[in-house]
Amino acid sequence: MHSVIYVTTFLTVIGLAFWAYRENYQTQASLEHVEDLQRDIADARAKLAVLRAEWAYLNRPDRLRDLAEINFERLGLLPLRADQFGSVDQVSYPETRALVVTDPVDVNSANADREASQ
Repeated sequence: MHSVIYVTTFLTVIGLAFWAYRENYQTQASLEHVEDLQRDIADARAKLAVLRAEWAYLNRPDRLRDLAEINFERLGLLPLRADQFGSVDQVSYPETRALVVTDPVDVNSANADREASQ
């Protein structure tokens, strides 16, 4: 009887050791995957910072002004001035029409009928 308990205990320990071994390697693989993802995110953020810097460099007002002057005959672009903008009171908004109720429902009589039936 004791030998059966010893064998069962030994097999249980071997099974738990195998399970712990597999879990350890799966955890390490997951951690490596997370590190790879974090590295990819850092690379993407660095590329985004470079792209934002390039965008800011290319959209400098003096550069855009020079490009507009160089290509004036072809594009006809003029520099922006404050007097080219309008004010809010000059905007024409569409008229708001009142909704027409075509088939009204009397809510009060519906509630009274429901209360009377209860």
